[in-house]
Amino acid sequence: MITIRDLRKRFRGHDALRGVDLDIPQGKVTAFLGPNGAGKTTTIKCAMNLIDRDYGRLEVMGVDATKLGPEQWRRIGYVSENRQLPEWLTVPKLLDYVRPMYGMYWDRDFEKKLLASFDLPLKTRLSSLSRGQKMKAALLSSLAYRPQLVVLDEPFSGLDPLVRDEFLTGLLELTETEGWTVWISSHDIEEVERFADRVAILHDGMLDLQEDVETLQGRFRQVDLWFDGEAALPAAELSADWLNVQVAGRAIRFVESYYVEGSSLAAYAAAFPAGRVQEVRPLTLREIFVTLARSYRAKSSQPV
Repeated sequence: MITIRDLRKRFRGHDALRGVDLDIPQGKVTAFLGPNGAGKTTTIKCAMNLIDRDYGRLEVMGVDATKLGPEQWRRIGYVSENRQLPEWLTVPKLLDYVRPMYGMYWDRDFEKKLLASFDLPLKTRLSSLSRGQKMKAALLSSLAYRPQLVVLDEPFSGLDPLVRDEFLTGLLELTETEGWTVWISSHDIEEVERFADRVAILHDGMLDLQEDVETLQGRFRQVDLWFDGEAALPAAELSADWLNVQVAGRAIRFVESYYVEGSSLAAYAAAFPAGRVQEVRPLTLREIFVTLARSYRAKSSQPV
């Protein structure tokens, strides 16, 4: 659905994007993660042709992003947390305004279902709605025509837990039954983990990884080693795949980023002959993200 190659963008002397390569495959949910300021929103805005890119190739639904037209936009649903709405309208008037733009694609039954699920006031102007209610209105107006590509930039901002859960459940069902492609940027990693097929992590304007969630979680392990005496790191350099190594009393803890049953255990024994494995456990997507974020910070603080 989306192909990005060597995407670059500079703002006032700062490189916001430094050669991003990213694929959003059709029919899958791709979670777009990264620390604040990593460049996620800039990447999405370039893809949606809301800002110009400085360099790179960017294709959306088979056409260059700068050539997106009505044919493509009738199949794209885009919502960001800072999306501006015509706030002098009520929710029904907003739907009356946008509905004709999508013609036969607009599903009135689905509109009614979403309207009931979001429990939005019908006689109040958007200007008087809460932030969460405005986000619901934006979601409603961007999903009622059942788009093939759904792009969500921090869509959960201001949504209460119940509505968030209902929205995610409905989105998951539609993705499975209708083959929707979803590209979602969010800080609510626990929520995203429930339905994401793939994950892409951006750091400092560059893509650090992109892969299926199943394979990512399959190769990360939290490792705890115990020692009879005081634990200490060996003089030899440790594997680059062992992240955030910590020594605490009689224990050493780290995260193995490419765990292989058998060979990894042998490597631990070779590096720490006096230690014994206390625990090796899988990590959640949130734990993996936090681990990588800490490793980025540690690398950036090292002297050049």
